[in-house]
Amino acid sequence: MRSVDLRTRTAADVRPIDARDFFEHELPALFDARAALAVPGARELALESVALVVDGRAWTIAFDNERFTIDSGDARAATVVRLDATTFADIVNDLVTPMVFLTAGELDLPRGRFEDLLDWWVVLRSVLDDRPVHTRGAVTFLDRDGSPLDLTRGFTTDADPDELVYFLTEAGYLHLVGVFDEQEMAAVSADMDAAESSYRRDDGRSWWARTADGRDRVVRMQYFHETSPALARLLADERLLRFTRLTGDGHRFGKPGGNQNLAEALVKPIGVVDGISDVPWHKDCSLGSHSYRCCSLTVGISITGADAESGQLRVVAGSHRALTRPALIRHDLDLPQVDLPTRTGDVTIHLSCTLHMSQPPVVRERRVVYTDFCLFSGNGDDDPGEARIRRVREGAYRTVSQPPAVGGDGS
Repeated sequence: MRSVDLRTRTAADVRPIDARDFFEHELPALFDARAALAVPGARELALESVALVVDGRAWTIAFDNERFTIDSGDARAATVVRLDATTFADIVNDLVTPMVFLTAGELDLPRGRFEDLLDWWVVLRSVLDDRPVHTRGAVTFLDRDGSPLDLTRGFTTDADPDELVYFLTEAGYLHLVGVFDEQEMAAVSADMDAAESSYRRDDGRSWWARTADGRDRVVRMQYFHETSPALARLLADERLLRFTRLTGDGHRFGKPGGNQNLAEALVKPIGVVDGISDVPWHKDCSLGSHSYRCCSLTVGISITGADAESGQLRVVAGSHRALTRPALIRHDLDLPQVDLPTRTGDVTIHLSCTLHMSQPPVVRERRVVYTDFCLFSGNGDDDPGEARIRRVREGAYRTVSQPPAVGGDGS
């Protein structure tokens, strides 16, 4: 059976990082030993030099189309980012990515472009994690019989599990048609209406947005399973739980590390002018800890249908197989962007490494509930960065009034 377990680290692998030793010894050795993984992709990225300033001491990394160099100082760097020693160690250990600082409003970038920093992050992860930087044409899509894979395919509830696993591992997502009926979805929707009054701005349990008509709207209700009897029944239903056994990797309903936010109810209003409802292109591991927890399965239950006019989910096929930016994707990324229109009662599943976004609704609102099927190590310390990442996810996104500006490279 095909696996989606990409984990290469555990809590035992988190190590202290001395910046001087890293830049003067460890990283040059990695650039030499793993050049074949990083150089072809680095050429396509057309990298500009970047300087990392760690507790006041700077090192500049550059690429001349053939090899990487590291020099002291930041005078010739096109982009400069300042970090403290703890944050730098967290980046090297794959606990966080640069997206953490952007979303939290803590990015210290006195010179250059954030997009260039993200491209260098890809190269660093390549040599640190022994993975190739994505190059054009490296990811292909073939069905089991060798024919082109239909990336828009939806699957019925009686589909062959082997077909589901094959599609999931190739494309990075699934669209499952008619898993639940309209009455069940109406009951969950009614629970959403009833629960709205129990949430408040800055309660640590919800995201809010303001629409063009001046209304304050709760757009994400966390811990929703605790207030919705209808949803609680569905989360225990074999029609849903059977998908935990798709790959044989040991996925289970729930989240590691004692996180009890097991289900979130989302409303996608029309005309959001302040606050974040429709999150732009990102991977669910975009804030960090890919090597400790991917791939989990993110499960979306369509309380209402969705299409291009009502906030549908969009995915980048095969992006789980590609070492790319974790968010703010490049305009020249060659992987196909796929719309996933759904009807009421459909279920979508995407891997935590699959790039995805929700399209802003323009005609009808969308309602959806998200939950997770996660990988657990069983040692009680599944993700050493989870507490920090959770704080960013539950706090930083709420402080962003609109998706970050990303210049010409954003999608």
